[in-house]
Amino acid sequence: MTRVVFDTNVIVSAVLFNNSVPGQVFIRALDHGTILVSEALARELADVLDRDKFDRYVSREDRDEFLASLIRESAMTEIKESIHICRDPEDNRVLELAVNGNAEFIVTGDTDLLVLNPFRGIRILTPAEFHRLPI
Repeated sequence: MTRVVFDTNVIVSAVLFNNSVPGQVFIRALDHGTILVSEALARELADVLDRDKFDRYVSREDRDEFLASLIRESAMTEIKESIHICRDPEDNRVLELAVNGNAEFIVTGDTDLLVLNPFRGIRILTPAEFHRLPI
């Protein structure tokens, strides 16, 4: 099965706009692949989804339910190898998760990560690029 890391920005877009390209690729990866999550990514996602500004799009209860479901349905990955190449430490966490979880893909909208494509054989794609792939 395809092993995929979704950056927080893509997951948030998928939660808020489930019919968007990020929403579609997230569901497809969940149905036909394995989504990797680390404790650090789950904490960051919980912090972001807790923001009041998202209340107008999706209820807090639905966001909490989504996060619980994501953690339950994903492969929790332990980070054993640290990576320190990005200026933003949160980007390093995405790379660490992908490397430690033997991911094939990172899906992100972050240009700081996209310019690293490929990273140690892991393809780094936008949601639209990932959407065009057969998985």
